[in-house]
Amino acid sequence: MATQAHSLSYAGCNFLRQRLVLSTLSGRPVKIRKIRARDDNPGLRDFEASFIRLLDKITNGSRIEINQTGTTLYYQPGLLYGGSVEHDCSILRGIGYYLESLLCLAPFMKHPLRIVLRGVTNDQVDPSVDVLKATALPLLKQFGIDGESFELKIVRRGMLPGGGGEVFFSCPVRKVLKPIQLTDPGKIKRIRGMAYSVRVSPQMANRIVDSARSILNKFIPDIYIYTDHMKGVNAGRSPGFGLWLVAETTNGTFLSAELVSNHQGQGTAVLPEDLGRNCAKLLLEEIHRGGCVDSTNQSLALLLMTLGQQDVSKVLLGPLSPYTIEFLRHLKSFFQIMFKIETKPCGEELKGGDKVLMTCVGIGFSNLSKTLK
Repeated sequence: MATQAHSLSYAGCNFLRQRLVLSTLSGRPVKIRKIRARDDNPGLRDFEASFIRLLDKITNGSRIEINQTGTTLYYQPGLLYGGSVEHDCSILRGIGYYLESLLCLAPFMKHPLRIVLRGVTNDQVDPSVDVLKATALPLLKQFGIDGESFELKIVRRGMLPGGGGEVFFSCPVRKVLKPIQLTDPGKIKRIRGMAYSVRVSPQMANRIVDSARSILNKFIPDIYIYTDHMKGVNAGRSPGFGLWLVAETTNGTFLSAELVSNHQGQGTAVLPEDLGRNCAKLLLEEIHRGGCVDSTNQSLALLLMTLGQQDVSKVLLGPLSPYTIEFLRHLKSFFQIMFKIETKPCGEELKGGDKVLMTCVGIGFSNLSKTLK
């Protein structure tokens, strides 16, 4: 994959975020060619251009070159700077698309990151801000990224197609990360969640809760699903409703699932009862997959293990998603790091799907831009 000794070259529009995030952390320039070259509408999409603008805002001295048709991108990363930033995300993708990458980069800034993101908070493609708050933040805390300034807050909800949501994220900086040993997920002890509705009847949220509980009550009594009905200016510009559920285990692992209603003018209307039942089934499927990190955050956990101190980190995951598999290949290209992968077939004690034990020695990544006080 690597062409010159320093710069990396790729073709195609897939995994653009992975490549740019790893390029920024490793300091290696990256060139991506043939971005939708044969498409009727070639080149970078609006949401990808918006992501590149966001990287430009949080770094200092990045060099970005895009050719006229937008099919070739050259990115030479600068230093991660941080500070207070505001960014209007493209409404073609959810805020989760941008936030996932910020979670990877935020601990390594020069100044603690305080960022306001505006756009779509909940959509059907990207992880919602709620799920990232419930699962990714506890994961970062395992690596020693914690403090009063570590928060993710939904100020306004925004649904497709209008958007209008607003999210505030702040994260402290760290010099080094702790290695982790997450090998025993434990048993599910409670399920929490939230049914939200904006610009529709508040009764919708209650109907979702009842139908989700009808399935989950068979397994565990400790279930609490909140309802959240935002009004007026906080409800964004479009109507919609949805549900996210998080199962917490005895060892502090969080597994999540979520569903959102079809937006205005897209497909048939979804009944709140169906949405609640389907979301509960998705959560049960995620629990079946199991592991110490749910499938949305596999790549985040593997990245933080790679960047940890020069010590052994272990994590037990469920079946690897295709996105995670590609991420492992990229980690090898950018950081020359390989994981030891052991499959753990589901025996009597490990109910559910087959598990994978990932082991690596961190590269001892140190936050060079963090000034010593």
